[in-house]
Amino acid sequence: MSTTLLFREDAYLPETDATVLDVTDRRGIILDRTVFFATGGGQPGDTGILKRAGGPGIAIAATVYGDDKSEVVHVPGEAEPLPEPGEALTASLDWARRHRHMRIHTALHLLSVVLPYPVTGGQIGAEEGRLDFDIDGDVPPKEEIEEKLNALVAAGYPVSDEWITDEELLANPDMVKTMKVKPPIGTGKVRLVRIGGIDLQPCGGTHVRSTAEIGPLAVGKIQSKGRQNRRVRIHFADPS
Repeated sequence: MSTTLLFREDAYLPETDATVLDVTDRRGIILDRTVFFATGGGQPGDTGILKRAGGPGIAIAATVYGDDKSEVVHVPGEAEPLPEPGEALTASLDWARRHRHMRIHTALHLLSVVLPYPVTGGQIGAEEGRLDFDIDGDVPPKEEIEEKLNALVAAGYPVSDEWITDEELLANPDMVKTMKVKPPIGTGKVRLVRIGGIDLQPCGGTHVRSTAEIGPLAVGKIQSKGRQNRRVRIHFADPS
């Protein structure tokens, strides 16, 4: 069994009709197709609801990959009803939450342009995100980072994706900015996210179509997490 990942084709799809392939012994629901992003690369899995024609909707509390990475598992709340294999339903995600993840994720790619250092970790949230950098020396002033970051946002660079082969990625190791998390290879192809002419890196997450869609950003705490590890947090300047 495998799940068609519609969020890879169009991150702006808020829902889709789907068929239940299986319900696992841990109450996980596997669909034949989904718009729900599964946890990965520092981006949380989507939440939302599975709408049913003949019964109450099923609230989805988390989305993860199964043991077989081709399967996406929709995890309902403990008290939620379960569908039957073969049942047709509509998978509808919490779009407001997902869109904020998309904005923050794209903003973190821009942060890696402003701070061109190796990335040792990161996390995406609906309110803020952060990257950890391997920096030997002083971090630029917070005000300088914020000014450069917002200039890239305001420039309205287009955001798109493309694919290369495993061999092409191995031949161009500088594309990989993360030190600890390597892009998955072995399927024959790797997805890249391009931001105008300023950034190109492997990424499986969801992104906005233009940096202008991110909105104004503010730089939060800059923390030392080791001799050379510096954590930089960003959040929306406008909380709405």
